[in-house]
Amino acid sequence: MKKIGLLLAIIFLLVPTAVFAQDAITLDTSDERSFSDTVLDEVDEDDNPVIDIDDNSVYVDGPKKRYKDKHSGPFIRAPKETVETEEKTQQRSGIIDYDPTHGAPSPKFFLFDVISKTAKDVYNLEIERTDVPAALLKDQLTFKMEKGPLENVHIWTAIQSNFSTTIPERGDTDSKFDVGLINILIDGQFKGGKENFRIMLDPTHRSSHLPFMEPFFQDLYIETHRIAHTSILVGNSRPGVGIEGAQSPYTLAFINRSQISRNLANIRKFGVRVRGDYSLMDYDMGFYSSSTNFTAFFPGHEFDAWMNIKPLGKTDGRYGKLVTGGGIQSGEKHGMHYYLTGAYAGYEYKRFWTKFEYARANGSNGGSGLTNKRSQGLFVTVAYHLTKKLEVLARYDQFDPDRTVRNNNQREYTLGANYYLKGQALKLIFNYVYCQNDNKVDSHRLMIGSQILI
Repeated sequence: MKKIGLLLAIIFLLVPTAVFAQDAITLDTSDERSFSDTVLDEVDEDDNPVIDIDDNSVYVDGPKKRYKDKHSGPFIRAPKETVETEEKTQQRSGIIDYDPTHGAPSPKFFLFDVISKTAKDVYNLEIERTDVPAALLKDQLTFKMEKGPLENVHIWTAIQSNFSTTIPERGDTDSKFDVGLINILIDGQFKGGKENFRIMLDPTHRSSHLPFMEPFFQDLYIETHRIAHTSILVGNSRPGVGIEGAQSPYTLAFINRSQISRNLANIRKFGVRVRGDYSLMDYDMGFYSSSTNFTAFFPGHEFDAWMNIKPLGKTDGRYGKLVTGGGIQSGEKHGMHYYLTGAYAGYEYKRFWTKFEYARANGSNGGSGLTNKRSQGLFVTVAYHLTKKLEVLARYDQFDPDRTVRNNNQREYTLGANYYLKGQALKLIFNYVYCQNDNKVDSHRLMIGSQILI
């Protein structure tokens, strides 16, 4: 077998397979004409057409022409580099604003371009004020209306979250992550600028057994400003019980409100509310249903009134800002009467600010629910802005949930720091809280939180 294979290899190398010439294909090199030569000479041009490939026929169907001389050039020619016309690039892309330099649609058709521009705008955004909430994407998410009664609508979202570790002096350490709130807000202004409305939805998950839909609608009101220095509000809102109790959650100095604010106030009710703001005084008063979070249809009535005096209101801030005030709350729900009084004092000067608040209740209908307990409490806060972005602060907070019970005080000593990356729109929060209780185990709590307003 090896001899047969070697013999076949020698025969294959010795026999020429073909000889290619420029003018013709020759199978026999002898002087006599072979049968193959005769057949090749008799082939007509029409039997073996040669196609001239037009430069444009590589991509589109173009006219096809034969060579006049079938031996005048190679069978296939490489296409020349040509610049496509605008009409042809549009036909290929199917998009009117086709960018031939990139060979693809213009970047403005991609979501990435929108995100990149928005991120750049947010990065360059400067928000210095921390006493009012401001959203990162207010310009991008404010829509102007050409038709209808509305002038513009602003849709935005607020998210607060924190991680806390509680270390009791006796017992086990407890750590948890908590989403404090998720609010979806729709602010609208009617044409003329005299009326506005707000719809605020709260889909925040709560560990309590409160039905989901009861706190889902929070702010739901319409407001008019047709009287100078005065606004009239109709709908569901947070009544002005105390200063911090009526304060927006987006401007709070600490992660948690003070004890009197979160127990006696910080709840929304439906009613008619009148607010006034002047250089030397302001007021907030309203008549409400004593129902909270739409849990019942008018189970009783409630009247709230608060007034502040601003002695330095005419000095243009040269000596700072001084505010003192007080108010009352009186109501009835399901036959149970409740009454509350409060007082406040606050002062701001350049980077420094402080405030004090006191409340005393004979029954209440606030954040801790309807109760006939006689409670009282107070807090004082001191803060200083080290820089425009960094603020340090401290608070002493005391609350007695029932004055008829001795040794029942709950005290919280809080040290905190706020870092305002973009004002209240984007901030980081750190709180250390020492909880001292007369009838419970004392504890230490570390809290790290964040807030973003989009």
